Amino acid sequence: MKKTSDLSRAARGRMRLRGMIRKESIQIMRDPSSIAIAFVLPVVLLFLFGYGVSLDARAIPLGLVIEQPDAATAGLAGAFERSEYFAPRRFGGIQEARQALAERRIDAILWLRNDFARRLLSGGEAPIAVLANGVDANQARITEGYVQGAWLAWLGRYAAAHGRPLAPPVALHHRVWFNAALISRDFLVPGLVAIIMTLIGSMLTAMVVAREWDRGTMEAMMVTPLRIREVIVGKLVPYFVLGMGGMVFTVVLAVYQFDVPLRGSLWALGAASALFMLVALAVGLLISIVSRNQFVAGQIAIVVTFLPAFILSGFIFDIHSMPQAIQILTHVVPARYFVAILQSLFLAGDVWPVYWANMGAMALMLAVLMALVRRKAHKRLE
Repeated sequence: MKKTSDLSRAARGRMRLRGMIRKESIQIMRDPSSIAIAFVLPVVLLFLFGYGVSLDARAIPLGLVIEQPDAATAGLAGAFERSEYFAPRRFGGIQEARQALAERRIDAILWLRNDFARRLLSGGEAPIAVLANGVDANQARITEGYVQGAWLAWLGRYAAAHGRPLAPPVALHHRVWFNAALISRDFLVPGLVAIIMTLIGSMLTAMVVAREWDRGTMEAMMVTPLRIREVIVGKLVPYFVLGMGGMVFTVVLAVYQFDVPLRGSLWALGAASALFMLVALAVGLLISIVSRNQFVAGQIAIVVTFLPAFILSGFIFDIHSMPQAIQILTHVVPARYFVAILQSLFLAGDVWPVYWANMGAMALMLAVLMALVRRKAHKRLE
């Protein structure tokens, strides 16, 4: 008799849970903003970052000032003019070039003084000067590095052609792993998957319970036989499915529209995405439980989830370049671990030490967040 009663209780629980999931699913379908965030927003962000945002330096406007043209200066100038990284423009004098630099018509100046060829042939230090616009410090560093690379490459060829020991005694052979073409799109788009899933998981879920309070339906739900864990699971499952659908849609666009390589396992990507989605949902649900106002919940979600995911996850800014205190702060940002996994899976493949370490960190965060959700929800709803 007791066994039959337990089975009946379990059946009733499953029926209540199915009803809760159905209710939330219908609510999602009736809310166009949920579908837009899951499927329209990824397209907008992918096209914005895929085509509009680039960290690559191509066709850098470079001013060339050659005080005494000859064969050596012509060869060096030709090396810059043939390079895809520069769009050289010649100036008659350094003052004219400096004026163009001040007016932002060029980003840097390459200045070859009148004794350049003589000192080059004598084996001395050739008088070459580079003036870069430091308003954008990152662009200035990139330009300086490209100029130095082009100069050393030309110097090596010039030394070989003339049989002179002009090149440095140590030959540098460099190789870039995982993103050999140095295409910023291949670096940005994988991290964008984490940003999109953060928006779907945290932003939408943050307003789930707050919406119930705003609409006055929470009181009606509190007098139903629903248990608190059924309420939590019933609210999370539809948004989990929605978020995973958005993830699949984003990955398909990244691979087939933007030609981003996916070198890792699909099952590893799916498992990591599912775990991160649960973490994002738990954060959003905790925010929605604490706040009874949809507007406040949305603002908190932006500050607590979206901005840290965008700035402190390594999506754009290198974490190791941040101050030590900020680096410590990034350890509480779930997107940090997911971005590391995504960049590894897309560009390097299945690097298991990276994968499992970050999966463990997200699993720990999920356990802590769900414990907080369970505690706060118990106090609010029962």
